[in-house]
Amino acid sequence: MEPVKIRESGGDRLFNAVNYTLMSLILLIVLYPVIFIISSSFSAKEAVSAGAVLLWPVGFSLEGYQAVFRDPAVLRSIAVSIGYTAAGTLINVVLTIMAAYPLSRRDLWGRSWLMGLFAFTMFFGGGLIPTYMLVKDMNLLDTPWALLLPTALSIWNMVITRTYFNATIPDELLEAAQMDGSSDLTFLWKVVLPLSGPIVAVIALYYGVEHWNQYFNALLYLKSPKLYPLQLVLREILIRSQVSSDMMGDSKQMAELAGLSELLKYSLIVVATAPLMLAYPFVQRYFVRGVMIGALKG
Repeated sequence: MEPVKIRESGGDRLFNAVNYTLMSLILLIVLYPVIFIISSSFSAKEAVSAGAVLLWPVGFSLEGYQAVFRDPAVLRSIAVSIGYTAAGTLINVVLTIMAAYPLSRRDLWGRSWLMGLFAFTMFFGGGLIPTYMLVKDMNLLDTPWALLLPTALSIWNMVITRTYFNATIPDELLEAAQMDGSSDLTFLWKVVLPLSGPIVAVIALYYGVEHWNQYFNALLYLKSPKLYPLQLVLREILIRSQVSSDMMGDSKQMAELAGLSELLKYSLIVVATAPLMLAYPFVQRYFVRGVMIGALKG
């Protein structure tokens, strides 16, 4: 049996045409800067400084990447950032689930009061100086823990996770598990977590992006270069190249160094964002599903 074809009205065709046109324009607006940055990072420094790159690489060159990875601190900082991201995301996800699951249980005494305390911290905080003093008094300065503990829990992510648990874990499932003699910890580990893959992927991606792009806290709390994350090291490289360009006396050498400095900007952007762009497709389907359920229900 052939499927029935529904004829579109003139209004529907007009709507689809306008919709596709607008979506295509938005796609071009968003996509072009990404293509431009990638193309510039693979172009010759003379073409980049002259503004000759529009869409495709001009005078294909890896000089920008060679200049970045020539610095031994870059490879070390990549390993350090991976460590920060992995350890920080693990701590974040564990604490988020430990806070969100009890608050999603209707039999938790004082649940509304506890939720109010959590929500209070979203609107009121001590500020930069008290936070710095707290980190200092806890002897966390110039240690990896200074980047992991102060940001160990995001209340917003906890609220999203709690909403997901409320929307997807029915009370009847808990009652059935309790009748079988299951403890709360066993129910969380063997029932709740296997059913919560989408929201775990969502909050892990949120936390992972935050840790990978961590810059300001590292600038505040870290002094030892060996503890610097990638973002801070890339900033140091860019500053050094700009300072050297300003101090250079010879006009020809100054022009060459200025071109390399311009090329470095695009190479640094690609180096800093490529790992996240490569990781996102693996969690994209969980990401969309988790965000929709966590945002629209509960």
